[in-house]
Amino acid sequence: MTLWDGFGLFLQNKGLFDSRMNLNAPAAFARPKYPPGFRARRGLNWFILGLMYASYYMCRYNFRFATPGMVKEFGFDEVQITGMLSAWSIAYGTGQLVNGLLTDRIGGKTAMLIGAAGTITMNLIFGFASFAGTFSTFALIWLLNGWFQSFGAPGMVKINAAWFNRAERGTFAGIFGFMIQLGQFAINNLAPVLLGGFTIFAWTAAKGDWHWLFRIPPLFVAAAAILLAFIPKESPEQAGYPGVVHDEATEGDVGTRVSIKESFVTIFKHPLVWFYAVAYGCTGAVRNSSDQLSVLYFVNQLHLDMARKPAAVFWTFNLMPLAAVLGSFTAGWVSDKFFKGHRSPVAMTLYYFESLVIMIAAMVIYMGIVGPTPGGIFLGCLFLILVSLTANSTHAIVGAAAPMDIGGRKMAGFATGVIDSFQYYGAAVALPITGWLIKHYGWGTWYPTMAGFGLIGGCAMLMVMRKQRRMIASDITAGEAAAKSKLDQAGMAS
Repeated sequence: MTLWDGFGLFLQNKGLFDSRMNLNAPAAFARPKYPPGFRARRGLNWFILGLMYASYYMCRYNFRFATPGMVKEFGFDEVQITGMLSAWSIAYGTGQLVNGLLTDRIGGKTAMLIGAAGTITMNLIFGFASFAGTFSTFALIWLLNGWFQSFGAPGMVKINAAWFNRAERGTFAGIFGFMIQLGQFAINNLAPVLLGGFTIFAWTAAKGDWHWLFRIPPLFVAAAAILLAFIPKESPEQAGYPGVVHDEATEGDVGTRVSIKESFVTIFKHPLVWFYAVAYGCTGAVRNSSDQLSVLYFVNQLHLDMARKPAAVFWTFNLMPLAAVLGSFTAGWVSDKFFKGHRSPVAMTLYYFESLVIMIAAMVIYMGIVGPTPGGIFLGCLFLILVSLTANSTHAIVGAAAPMDIGGRKMAGFATGVIDSFQYYGAAVALPITGWLIKHYGWGTWYPTMAGFGLIGGCAMLMVMRKQRRMIASDITAGEAAAKSKLDQAGMAS
């Protein structure tokens, strides 16, 4: 017996997980046999989609590298910086709801291309026209960037829901996490080069000129958009592979489009979607806080000069995506392998473990050990890596796998929109609070704030497990009643 088998038995004994949840469709959980060429075609499809979404992240996480320059040039404080991020998060979250619903109608590819065109435009405006230097100017441009980027996740998840069986979707979520981190890895290494100054033909960028962070990354988005327009297909049927993926949510219907009304009503009334959404709000609060404020933390608390490309920052920003990928793959594989496509037991464990890690970090920081010394810098970087490991593990299975399970190929767009929107509503709530606390009470308040959200996320996943158990019990009772009714009718007929 493995550790995860034992954990599953423990949850069964506590009444939180019903093994019958794994037996509803045993054939769907066996390793599927696909026709020749299918896996290669799916891999190509997914690679281009992932590359497209990774390029979105280059035009999202470029902001954190620009924050010290904006603070120096325009005098913004932590409250204003987190206010801009909050505006982005509100726009992104609301866009997920609206555009996720629209995606189920227009298709995932069209949605992703609309988002690509918008984020290219907004980043170029930020890089060339934001010299006005007012808070409202920056906030408005970044808000619009958030709106356009919200087309990305619903489009990508919707397409992949048609290409992956349920028992493969957790592993897909790990790949999803990898592609996200690929975008982060790219901007983490490109940004220091751009900030260090460079010359390309007649273009000369001065050292520390943060505007270039918004001029170069959109070129990567444009290249990925061209590939997306010509290569990926929205379903296996369109690629010449009919009937190879079983989608229990659509009961054999191979279509990928649905009316806005049907998608809205079905997903809005789903008994699990809102619990997942609350949990994902907590993921967003932790993930966005640790990611977006890390550069300011390095500069203001650890007194590192970003223009000098400090080794500590280089290794941290490359190990954070690596840890996130490891967590995403592991969480997705465990949910597929040991829990047969059910995400809540794994996610609940991760949320509680995340809170434990963050509280240990908070106590160490409170003791004054973390600071501008070699040992203090090492610990400060290590804690960020550990937070990235836990936060991105829940990010993958709750934000990518669960919406596909709930919505299937037809309604995964809106399911993603509902759940993912809360990630950014959570960030919109947490970031201003965090910024205010840091401004008035120092960086020692940063980690305790994140820990509280981790605990709430764990409780939300506990509620998902309880609800799933009740749903299974209700289905079994209904099935027994139907069987008894048939027996009674047969007896009367005889």
